[in-house]
Amino acid sequence: MTQTGSFPAAGVSPAGAPSTGAFPAQPTSAWPVSAPAGPPPPHSGPPHLVHQPQQETARRGRSGVLALIIAAILLVVAGVQGAFIIRLESRLDKAEQAASAAKQSDESRLKAVEDRADKLEAKTGGNLDAAAVAESVRPSVFRVSTKYATGTSFALGKAPSGGGTNLITNYHVVQQAYEKGEREVSIERTNQRFPAKIIEAHPDKDLAVLHTDEEFTRLVAAAQVPKVGEPVLVVGAPLGLEDTVTTGVVSAFRSLSGEELMQFDAAINPGNSGGPVFNAKKEVVGVATLKAREAEGIGLAIPISVVCATISIC
Repeated sequence: MTQTGSFPAAGVSPAGAPSTGAFPAQPTSAWPVSAPAGPPPPHSGPPHLVHQPQQETARRGRSGVLALIIAAILLVVAGVQGAFIIRLESRLDKAEQAASAAKQSDESRLKAVEDRADKLEAKTGGNLDAAAVAESVRPSVFRVSTKYATGTSFALGKAPSGGGTNLITNYHVVQQAYEKGEREVSIERTNQRFPAKIIEAHPDKDLAVLHTDEEFTRLVAAAQVPKVGEPVLVVGAPLGLEDTVTTGVVSAFRSLSGEELMQFDAAINPGNSGGPVFNAKKEVVGVATLKAREAEGIGLAIPISVVCATISIC
């Protein structure tokens, strides 16, 4: 401080020396204190702010490309799946066609085998399983009794309109009762007896029809005439012994007194009259009616075709 008590001018000391405690002049900065008028210098902002719009555009571009790639992949997958489904349906169609063709082929082969078996059976007359035939048909065969005679009868053909069962027997079995005006008879099997009536008589054919109100299984008439040599089975009640079974073959066809008869060699005896003669198919081929006296193995039957032509029962 000077004598006058005033401060010297700032920045200048007496005798040209620097003033004590005074700040030296600030060095000149490389940048001007105030920016000149005009547009800001390029790239004056922070780098991350300058490039942000370009990054967003790039990201959007990449997203679009990715979406296109995914869409293309989905289209390819859909196309592959569609092709696979079409191919699978084609295979299924072919498999169904092959199965249908195989079924038709199998049915044709089976039919051919059955035809050959039928032809072979027709040639040989078939193999008669006597036990099986007897077991199947015996429940339809009965002993028939009047006051004067006994014989055999069997259920056959269509069911009567009024119910019950119609049976076939020989006329000569019921002849005495019928000629005396008696119509009541009885049919028996396995210790059971059922009432029946004579409803038709055909003396010229030696046939009669009985009717019972009971329901029994009816036998079937054979559609074809048996061949000579074909095996047969007879069920009857010889001498009253019901359910007697004998077997043999068709021996010949004879004409006696203008009537066609079938000769067979299965054993029969009095009481067999009116009994059924069966083939291997369990069909009735005849009605046993006569036996040669003083001979064995010569029996005669009325062919079932004559029965069906005479009586509307088949």
